[in-house]
Amino acid sequence: MTTDQKKAFLLLKSVILHHQGTEEGESHLLADTASAMGATEEMEWAKQFIIQDRLTAFERAREYLNKLTANWDNPQKLEHLIRVWESIHQKGYITEMEATAILKLAKDWQVQQELMTFIRKKRNPV
Repeated sequence: MTTDQKKAFLLLKSVILHHQGTEEGESHLLADTASAMGATEEMEWAKQFIIQDRLTAFERAREYLNKLTANWDNPQKLEHLIRVWESIHQKGYITEMEATAILKLAKDWQVQQELMTFIRKKRNPV
């Protein structure tokens, strides 16, 4: 994974978890993810991005990520969103606000239908 891809993944995950206020367990989840990816610098960058202005962090992240992913193909975009979905789900659930944030990005990236198909299959395995 490139530095930009690590930044995108960690910013995406961080901003979604921070969107409604991060709990202690979620902070550990972020730290564990960064450590496993060898991406502590990218995690620090994502934290600083959010701290700049917590109220606008999600919209700023959307703008940043839309520019960053403009040249990515749809499978790459979808893979990032699925990884974030699954990573956030590790805590045992995904809140409505978290799901909505991920779906907004999926719509921006024009992979909403593919993401919904993935989610439906996960909820109702054959």
